[in-house]
Amino acid sequence: MAKIVINKSHLFHNLQQIEKKINDKNKIAVVLKDNAYGHGLVEIAQLCHEYGIKNAVVRTFKEAESVVTFFDNILILADTPPHTYSHTFHIAVNSLEALQHIPKNSKIQLKVDSGMHRNGLSPNELEEAFLGASKKNITITGIFTHYRSADELGSAYFWQKENFKHIKAEVKRLCEKLFLPIPLFHSANSSAVFRDNFYAEDMVRVGIALYGYLDTDPIFNNPHLKPVLSLYANKISTRTVSKNQRIGYGGTATIPKQMQISTYDIGYGDGFLRLNERKKYHTPDGFEVLGRVSMDNLSLNTTQEEVCLFNDVTQLAHIHDTITYEILTSLKPTIKRIII
Repeated sequence: MAKIVINKSHLFHNLQQIEKKINDKNKIAVVLKDNAYGHGLVEIAQLCHEYGIKNAVVRTFKEAESVVTFFDNILILADTPPHTYSHTFHIAVNSLEALQHIPKNSKIQLKVDSGMHRNGLSPNELEEAFLGASKKNITITGIFTHYRSADELGSAYFWQKENFKHIKAEVKRLCEKLFLPIPLFHSANSSAVFRDNFYAEDMVRVGIALYGYLDTDPIFNNPHLKPVLSLYANKISTRTVSKNQRIGYGGTATIPKQMQISTYDIGYGDGFLRLNERKKYHTPDGFEVLGRVSMDNLSLNTTQEEVCLFNDVTQLAHIHDTITYEILTSLKPTIKRIII
């Protein structure tokens, strides 16, 4: 059976780099949405708990419920809130309309649009949100935003950061006016953490850097991170193929000489994205994926029983003209995951 191997020492190395940058382990919130970026939700949660991480970010209540025993605080980004849930849960609210559907006595964090214009309240809606939350005895535990260009050289990042500075000042004014405690503030994603200084904020949300990647422009002083996930496949069968015979759908791979070809138990149905004759890929051991990847299997010029298909998705992301996130999150939860 195909399998995913999670390298514990690599994960801890990445956490150490993050902790070193912000000087406070307790400010780290690990982003575990979408099955921990394909790595395995519970597996990564357990390891982060072992390291001493107390905060997590997930997408749904189902994800939150799966890891509730590992963290003190869990921010849930996008889901319809149930009527009962753990006291550790904090619901992200993106609009005044969404606030109307939050149950009484809940904990929420307001997302404010500082310039990405995707999700979040407008800054001029903050007072209405605070008043609406107070009427339902809803506690606002956090205010956050998201940067659209933290990974790119340019002025947009600094413009958003300045906008969030004004948002924080307005929130503090409202809290003083309404006699409310000041909530937590956080804005930094992985790229922002290593690009700037966020010591003054209460939390950083670390996603892709946790898993060993950082798509920030190389001009910045990026840390050395280690990819956490490796993907392996097992041999189904081996056959001898003659010179000029063709392999797979469309016969797009022509064999230059007689050789032994093996089929392995993984394909695009498992999340290993489809390759074709225009996209050549070699495994870390130098074996070539021959022809098109099928739904459930692929062919390689080797007879090894088990093959590592990748231990770093950077090359595959380049081949597919995409980002590391898409490759990793495509891996199906049904693939067995083991920790070493």
